[in-house]
Amino acid sequence: AGLEAARRRLKSPRLRTIRADAADLPRIRALAKGRDVLISAVPYYFTLGLAKAAVSAKVHHVDLGGNTDIVLKELDLSSKAKAAGVTLIPDVGLGPGMTNTIAVEAMGRLDEVSEVLIRDGGLPQDPAPPMEYLLTFSEHGLINEYVEDATALRGGRRVKVPGLSEVEEMLLPGLGRMEAAHASGGLSTMAWTYAGKVGRMDNKLIRYPGHIAVINAMRAMGFFRTDSLDLGGVKVSPRRLSARLFREAFHHPGEKDFVVIRVTARGRKDGRRVEVVYDGMDRYDEKEKMTAMMRTTGFPASIVAQMLASGFISKPGAYPVETAVPPGPFLDEMRRRGLKLRWKMRKLDDSN
Repeated sequence: AGLEAARRRLKSPRLRTIRADAADLPRIRALAKGRDVLISAVPYYFTLGLAKAAVSAKVHHVDLGGNTDIVLKELDLSSKAKAAGVTLIPDVGLGPGMTNTIAVEAMGRLDEVSEVLIRDGGLPQDPAPPMEYLLTFSEHGLINEYVEDATALRGGRRVKVPGLSEVEEMLLPGLGRMEAAHASGGLSTMAWTYAGKVGRMDNKLIRYPGHIAVINAMRAMGFFRTDSLDLGGVKVSPRRLSARLFREAFHHPGEKDFVVIRVTARGRKDGRRVEVVYDGMDRYDEKEKMTAMMRTTGFPASIVAQMLASGFISKPGAYPVETAVPPGPFLDEMRRRGLKLRWKMRKLDDSN
């Protein structure tokens, strides 16, 4: 159905659709050969195999990332990618991805950087209690964000923090009071790239108030365990069952969503303490019937893939998104596609 929808939307004679198993790597290699770029837009646990298939087929590769341990293994393929003359760039979705690139641009406006706070979330325009959530991407990726440890920088050192921990309140224009908590995989490789260079750096997802408390209660009760429970002779995985229930409860095709982004970088400019704040917003596309999550996840992957195919990015190897993607040209392309992104700088007291 998804392939047919793409065919109807694009109406391009260049489009060819093929149904294939993302785990069938020999088939993927055969399909990829002779192409420019392989874009992996499937759940995170397929991406390492697909990256290896891309190197074998000698094509560039981008993916949506989301699991830092897997991304680090992709980056270990750098020497093989160089030998094949191709480039691998994981983490090119919304977050990790575009939010990391916005953070890089924000840091570039400062002479010295002490703190970087990345906040983003995909939410329903018309939230319904008690959970006030809308599933607009893989339920498996969502649970991964919620329950796996996140990586952050504290005092310039990498630390692990539990997913959905350190809940904070935020006031966002037009939305009012919201909540944010650590998201696994969101900061990704930035914790390695900027270790020892930036004092504090983290990524948190944004939700309507109350949602995070419910998920944390489910986690405490074991709903996201990966082992199997024996229920009267039937083996049941709590996490697989929860994923199924998440899709049934939160997936409402046609319901309208929005994506909100706030990235704050603090440090010094011309000797003064300042902060740079980027605010971004994207909404459901009424004309194309595209969710904001589709737009803010798919467009970044498309832009980076086109940069690779055109040779705009032309350094073979495997690189983290924050060092591989040029912020200015990338964000110009996102604005051309309708992303509302603004920034401002303000002076801080030395006590702030």
